[in-house]
Amino acid sequence: MTDQPPNGLPRYRLLTGPDDAKFCHRVSEALDLGYHLHGSPAATFDGAQVIVAQALLWRGEQG
Repeated sequence: MTDQPPNGLPRYRLLTGPDDAKFCHRVSEALDLGYHLHGSPAATFDGAQVIVAQALLWRGEQG
């Protein structure tokens, strides 16, 4: 693992979206790349569906 994320991705990412399988897959893909969860997920209801957010950090070889 390197000290920089792959494909020019930023070291910090905040993924957001509806609380569904697609969102879970996006978080899982980021974890597979080497990102680590940062803090707890956040959730809100927009009147129609639950919207979630999860922060991720790239720790590289320091992780």
